[in-house]
Amino acid sequence: MRAAYITEFGPSHEIRHGELPEPTLGPTDVLVEVECTTVNPVDTLVRSGRFRTPVPLPLIVGRDLVGTVVRAGSGFAAGERVWTNSLGHGGRQGAAAERAVVPADRLYRLPPGVDPEHAVTVLHPGGTAYLALFTRAGVRPGETVFVAGAAGNVGSAVVTLAVEAGARVIATASAQDAQYVRELGADVVLDYREPELGALRGTVDVHIDTFGANDLDQAVELIAPRGRIVLLAGVAARPVLPVGPFYQKDASILGFVISHATTGQLAEAAVSVNRLAASGRLRSRRIERVPLGAMADAHLRMEKGELHGRRLVVRPDLSV
Repeated sequence: MRAAYITEFGPSHEIRHGELPEPTLGPTDVLVEVECTTVNPVDTLVRSGRFRTPVPLPLIVGRDLVGTVVRAGSGFAAGERVWTNSLGHGGRQGAAAERAVVPADRLYRLPPGVDPEHAVTVLHPGGTAYLALFTRAGVRPGETVFVAGAAGNVGSAVVTLAVEAGARVIATASAQDAQYVRELGADVVLDYREPELGALRGTVDVHIDTFGANDLDQAVELIAPRGRIVLLAGVAARPVLPVGPFYQKDASILGFVISHATTGQLAEAAVSVNRLAASGRLRSRRIERVPLGAMADAHLRMEKGELHGRRLVVRPDLSV
C-alpha cells in the first residue's frame, strides 16, 4: 500500500512517499481504508524526534483519519465510516496511508451527515480542547476561561467547547481574526499584541495559552483565587513562575498533552467531538486538499506557519 513515512527522525524532507507492506491486525484491531488524514503540530514534533514516544521504524506519520471499516471485528462492521485521533505514537503506526490498523478502543463512529474532510481537521483539536477544559481543568458553567491564540486550531475548539459548557470566554487573537472568534461565542476578544487586561486581573478561573508563549507572569496576574493554568503548547518555552503571587492564590498549573490521555478519556472526549461536529459547531474555517505524496511539504508548511486559518486535508486518492 502507499504511505507517507519516515525511516529516521529528522526534518520534514525525511518523509518519504512509497509502498509499504499491508498492515497486520491483532485480535482487537480494525482495518480501515483511509479516506483522509491531516497534519497537526504534534505530528511534526514526533517526526523530528522532539516529542519522544515509542514508535516503530519505518513510521507512517499522522494521527488522525476518517475512513471506512474494511475488515469487521471488535464491535465494528465492514462499511462503517469511522475516525480516530491517536495513531502514530505510543507504538502505533500512523494514519497517512491507504489503509491503517486502529485499535478498537481508539476508534469511533462518525455521525451520519458529518463531512469527513471537515471532521478530520477537528478531531485532534477538539479532543485536546475537551481534555484540557474538562478532564484537566474541570471547567464549570459560569466560570471565566481565558484563551490565548483563540483563532488557531486548538484555540477555536477551546472557545467552542467552553461556550457550549456555559463558561464566559475572554479571548486574544489578531485583529483580522477577531470577528471569527466572536462568532464562535467569545464574550470578549482582545488584540493579542496590545491586550487591555487591567479589568481582568484576578477574574479568570481557567487560563489556556494555545499559542505556546506561556507568559506565567501575566497568567498568574489574571487568574482568580483557586484558578487553574493549563499548559499544552510551547515545547521550547522556559517561562519564569512568579511563585509568591501564584501560591498565595491557591492556584494550580496543569501540564497536559493528549498523547498521554487514556483510552477512556479519549472515548469521553469523542462523544463531545461527535456531538459538536454533527451540529456544525465544530468545523474548520477553511480546508485545502493535498495528496498523500505532498506530506513532506505539508509538514514544512505547518512548521513555517504558512497555514493560518487553513487546515490541510490529506487524501490518498489524490494524485501528486
